[in-house]
Amino acid sequence: MSSPQDGVRAVAEDAPVFVISVAAELAGMHAQTLRQYDRLGLVSPGRTPGGGRRYSPRDVALLREVQRLSQEDGVNLAGIKRIIDLESQVEALQARVHELLEALDDSEARRMAAEAAVPAGYRRDLVPQSRQSAALVVWRPRGQR
Repeated sequence: MSSPQDGVRAVAEDAPVFVISVAAELAGMHAQTLRQYDRLGLVSPGRTPGGGRRYSPRDVALLREVQRLSQEDGVNLAGIKRIIDLESQVEALQARVHELLEALDDSEARRMAAEAAVPAGYRRDLVPQSRQSAALVVWRPRGQR
């Protein structure tokens, strides 16, 4: 394991740090292939203010996956693009489900806290009502019917 004194720093997965020649070498491809994949929208690297491509470690991993799908599984580039798009959708949906589950947990905790705040003497007077019921019931004492 390297220490900060070794001059090695951890790089964020999405940090655009590699120039095209380095990314191509890391992915085992020609730089022209990376340019083609960028034009096709398979891998979209970050850009410098001058327009130069900068690839992140995640981009390099995606390049390797594109190469594997193409060479080992025989998937054409249109198919690879569709796979990448679908995987991105799945990731986004999974993140959204996670957010919704957290919101549900928070809501349930607030409900339980509000319920606990009701004095015990009033609880017997509270009647749970079905959420599906839209009927309005008017209560009238027996003598007023």
